[in-house]
Amino acid sequence: MKKILFLVSIIAMLTACKQVSKKQSVQSQVEPKQAQKSLVNDDLLETAVIYEANMRQYSPEGTLNAFAKDLPKLKKMGVKIIWLMPIYPISKVKRKATGDTFVSQIKNLEERNKYLGSPYAVADYTAVNPDFGTLDDLKNLVAKAHENGQIVILDWVANHTGWDHPWIKKHPDYYTHNKKGEITDPLNADGTSKGWQDVADLNYDNPAMRQEMIKSMQYWLKTADIDGFRCDVAGEVPVDFWRYAIHKLRHTKPVFMLAEAWEPELLKDNIFDACYGWESHFLLADIAKGKKTVKDWDKYVKKIDTMYEPDDILMNFTANHDENSWKGTEDETFGKAKELMRVITFMIKGMPLIYSGQEYGLHHRLKFFEKDLIDRTNGNDFDFYAKLGKLKNNNPALNGGKHPAVYQRIKVDNDKVLAFKRIKKGKEVVFIGNMSPELQQFKFAVLGNYKDYFTGKDVNLSESINLPAWGYYVLIK
Repeated sequence: MKKILFLVSIIAMLTACKQVSKKQSVQSQVEPKQAQKSLVNDDLLETAVIYEANMRQYSPEGTLNAFAKDLPKLKKMGVKIIWLMPIYPISKVKRKATGDTFVSQIKNLEERNKYLGSPYAVADYTAVNPDFGTLDDLKNLVAKAHENGQIVILDWVANHTGWDHPWIKKHPDYYTHNKKGEITDPLNADGTSKGWQDVADLNYDNPAMRQEMIKSMQYWLKTADIDGFRCDVAGEVPVDFWRYAIHKLRHTKPVFMLAEAWEPELLKDNIFDACYGWESHFLLADIAKGKKTVKDWDKYVKKIDTMYEPDDILMNFTANHDENSWKGTEDETFGKAKELMRVITFMIKGMPLIYSGQEYGLHHRLKFFEKDLIDRTNGNDFDFYAKLGKLKNNNPALNGGKHPAVYQRIKVDNDKVLAFKRIKKGKEVVFIGNMSPELQQFKFAVLGNYKDYFTGKDVNLSESINLPAWGYYVLIK
């Protein structure tokens, strides 16, 4: 936890940030005369797929320009939000290699040069990593995305900086200090290190630092027409900072704000638009491993309906950069249930995420501190995501933004089978999934005739149905 805020900081926040009693739409939070034009609106959020771009690993060049060429291709998968992992210069001081090893500890120069550091050890908040390109390259990428009807959000690391960030020398008071007066890396509540020794912890007791942080975020909206931010470890930063900062950002232009967090208070009063669906990810992984069941899924759905407000958005995923690099590939996490779980992330309330490489069947853990190219030769996964993305974009029954489609559980005479429908504006999508490693037979009450979205075949739900292990149906009228 950060320290208790200075009184002057509290007064500044309360004066500048008027609370709202109910959540409003993205657009209504911004005064039109002050706001820049933006593609961010409620309609986009209802139908969007997010794509997390790992620039270093995406292409042989590893550049913004190389990635920009593929924006039309990503659009075919329904991608409307491009999340760029940190594009800023990376700190060289205390740069990590592997595990707890620092680059400075490696004597062999050739070996040392392999390690490019963590993109989350930011050396300058308002510059572009020259390995990725230039500011003009970023502007060009954003402009192309906007032409495609896509928005671009930057990964923002507000909790800490790299050790050679200019603030370290110019404003040491911006950082957390130990009893010896030394700047520290991020610490747990008991004073032990979180293990992020390559970064320095920022002190949110300092109002001046808060203002500089907001100015740095504003820079990207005004200079590169960025459309929002995915905020790293957002729960480690005081909520009142986010409330004030995001309020200020929305006076510049409508923005989409995604928190790498689960805490409901971060979404209250239209602070963040969306947060991570961590619990659904872990639950689906446990179901795939036989540790949890459909009953646990039903309990989860009831739980989130009480935890979150109706217009809170959860980002659903089977992979992201942390999961892939540190915990395992989709194959390791979900095994033969992988495809079923991918489909579920598109079918449930919220916004689905595709991580770089998933569309090409990424089968290995991407190295985090060095170049590790994604193999983009497999096209089967791309076609699969394109099919899902098209349905997500075009069928209101899969709306998952501020005004999501209804989720309605369907009773079935087999507790290994999950069945539900999504309904909105007279449209209906039915999902049926065998959440087990054995073939399951089951029957419904009469629901009528549907069409299998993936095969185009007719399905009569009044008849007895067989689904193979981890099999599924996505049905439309």
